[in-house]
Amino acid sequence: MTQRPDIPLPPPKERRRLREAGALTQAQVAAQVGVARETVRAWESGRTTPSGRKGEAYARLLESLTTPSAEPYEEPAAPRTAAGRTGRHRQPSAVATAEAPEPSDVLTPAQAFDALYAFCAPALVRQTYLLSGRRELARESVERAFQTAWQRWPEVAVDPDPASWVRATAYEYALSPWHRFRPRYRHPEPPPADAADRALLDVLLTLPPSYRRTLLLHDGVGLGLPETAAETEASTPATANRLLHAREAVAARLPGLADPAALHRRLAEVASAERLRAPRPPTVRLGSERRARFWTRAAIAFTVTIIGATALTVRTAPTRYEPPVPPGETVQGIPPRVAPGTLSDKELKLRKKLRSGTAHGPQRLLPESR
Repeated sequence: MTQRPDIPLPPPKERRRLREAGALTQAQVAAQVGVARETVRAWESGRTTPSGRKGEAYARLLESLTTPSAEPYEEPAAPRTAAGRTGRHRQPSAVATAEAPEPSDVLTPAQAFDALYAFCAPALVRQTYLLSGRRELARESVERAFQTAWQRWPEVAVDPDPASWVRATAYEYALSPWHRFRPRYRHPEPPPADAADRALLDVLLTLPPSYRRTLLLHDGVGLGLPETAAETEASTPATANRLLHAREAVAARLPGLADPAALHRRLAEVASAERLRAPRPPTVRLGSERRARFWTRAAIAFTVTIIGATALTVRTAPTRYEPPVPPGETVQGIPPRVAPGTLSDKELKLRKKLRSGTAHGPQRLLPESR
């Protein structure tokens, strides 16, 4: 029997709605209540029911969110651990990212984009580095993903989870097989300085791209299995199978990382060891606008070229129909030409007579006197 808190709790779906209405993430709620992020997720899904002092704190938080004057909860300055907890270790997570708040109606599109960029880009660069093993490609992937997001901002701004939209775009770009044909990516980059970091990164890069992405999303970012399946566009059983095989491959070469919590912590440490910085938001927006102008002008130039070639073809094309050359006809009295072969005796005698009777030199133009 679990004790119910003094303050009644709303249904699970209402708990999540109140949290999202207050612009809070599961990690922020977990930090204030003093539990793990997975516990808050279980409370919102209805799998478990909060009880005791934690349940009372959770109920008071939800009650404060129901009042119109409640201020949005700001995450405390204490950093989270790789598992999403605040407590003894006090280790920040460089891999996991919280849910991005939806852009407010009072913000301009540029301000909303800059807020999303500042919220997601630093951790997303580190995640993409673990996914690709290349520092420059990680920065380029994140920059290209946000450039695409700015070009399609009306669609991204109304997305329920814009951070996942940008993350999926960055992952797709980083895992593109066409990078192997680029001259700058044909040679490997210097590995991490620490031997343990090199070993973990080597294991990750030996996994198939789909397994590597599933492992990073679930054990690195901290998404649930359904969310990971949705982002990788796979079924939940297939995602679970990929996750199990990826964990087995990592544990076979690094037995100390058989525990998912230990693997989560090591992924955060490897990502934090690299000094990866994303460009500033105005630079990304200007680059996106320049790319849009370039491709627009290229499309216009291509269209004008096609129109000009069509006009030239119409101008130089014949205006009347020219009948083809008719085939040859047989002339009476001349035998048809036979297939090449040896000459008959009659033909040989005729050729000899013609050759002997032909004059050579200037005199051949004069008529013979009879």
